[in-house]
Amino acid sequence: MKPSILIVDDDEVMRQTLSDVLKRRGYETFSVGSGHEALATIKKNETDLILLDMRLPDIDGLEVLKKIKEFDTEIIVIIMTAYSDVQTAVSSMKSGAYDYINKPFELEELKLLIEKGLETKSLIHEVRRLHRQQNEKNLNSHIYGVSPQIHYVKELISMISKTYKTSVLIQGESGTGKELAANAIHYHSKRSDQPLMKINCSAIPDSLLESELFGYERGAFTDAKNGKKGLIELADGGTLFLDEIGDMNPFLQSKILRVLEGQTFMRVGGEKEIKVDVRIIAATNKDLEAMVREGLFRKDLYYRLKVMVVEMPPLRDRVEDILLLSNLFIEENNREYNKNIKGFSEEAKKLMIQYNWPGNVRELRNVIERAMILSDQEVIIPKYLPFELKQMEKCPNGHFEHPCLSIKDDMSLEKMEEIHLSNVLRKLEWNKSKASKVLGVSRATLRAKIKKYHLENN
Repeated sequence: MKPSILIVDDDEVMRQTLSDVLKRRGYETFSVGSGHEALATIKKNETDLILLDMRLPDIDGLEVLKKIKEFDTEIIVIIMTAYSDVQTAVSSMKSGAYDYINKPFELEELKLLIEKGLETKSLIHEVRRLHRQQNEKNLNSHIYGVSPQIHYVKELISMISKTYKTSVLIQGESGTGKELAANAIHYHSKRSDQPLMKINCSAIPDSLLESELFGYERGAFTDAKNGKKGLIELADGGTLFLDEIGDMNPFLQSKILRVLEGQTFMRVGGEKEIKVDVRIIAATNKDLEAMVREGLFRKDLYYRLKVMVVEMPPLRDRVEDILLLSNLFIEENNREYNKNIKGFSEEAKKLMIQYNWPGNVRELRNVIERAMILSDQEVIIPKYLPFELKQMEKCPNGHFEHPCLSIKDDMSLEKMEEIHLSNVLRKLEWNKSKASKVLGVSRATLRAKIKKYHLENN
């Protein structure tokens, strides 16, 4: 996207001259003749740099500068003044101006000053991005665990990280750490010093998702007053993480396929193809293979994505990691809440290990945080654990769909139906549409049976 420059000067000839010169240099320009117009313009248009005359008809240039910096501290402001006044220059620099230039000036001198200003802004952004990325690399790219399943995941990620552009599909239930795996792949690869851009495909409406991914040109739609880079363009040289790709509509699926195959795309409303170098990592908690069979997901995109597949194991299948992760979360929350909790009582440990953890690591993290907020002792005891974990004390074992809801040989058919219905609903987090499909009954029949057995979402 072209850098945008606002020219603020009450001399119309000066405005027009500067505008023509800067447009020929490839900049997008706006020009106004007063301080009020300048302040209104920066609120409506994205502005990178302002050339500000000190003497304006309505407001003093120094006052305009202060208001600009109140609105956006990152806008570069170069002061233009016809008065070689050292005091004015000092005051403007103290108020946040990048530099100043005396009128009359050589156009080449101004061009160099503009280039330096925009370069400074770009460097500030790059330093901030690298700082954020380094923090994320340190905090959110290590996968903890000693179970065989996690060892295999770590080895697989290590191998994938050595490839440069191979696309990856990460599959697993909600809360298993799919985003963590994507972070690990990116930050252990040769792309680690380049951007990692992320988007949740299920959290944004389709109409917005397209412009977020591909960007748009000025005038592409009613409110598009400026062009905007999309995440694919911003991820150039790095990685794009598409979370919940199973919720993406077929039209956008076809556009993502084109990026995967040719590393090219066009912005919304654009006519020019843009070339990028980006690795795409997609994640889903859905069965994409089944969706392909049902015609809900593109077959060609599915096979293009699953060059490498990482299966994130559910927490119930990695029992060895439950207490290890729990202790990590305890350390984290000790720092957060200024506490000194040292672990679990033996009874609490037993409950933690026996529980089925349908919400996986995310649920575990939340349970630990809740217990630590409530606890006033050195160890977490069963009293501070949620109801569903304490139900395990009354059950012979923890390896079934939900605590205490197992089917036995001496039950009536009606009782078996009630338990099976309850298990399915809980497993699907009470999504009645999904449950009716799994059970092979209509929604009306499902509602009737929920009412008949007095089942509740608790």
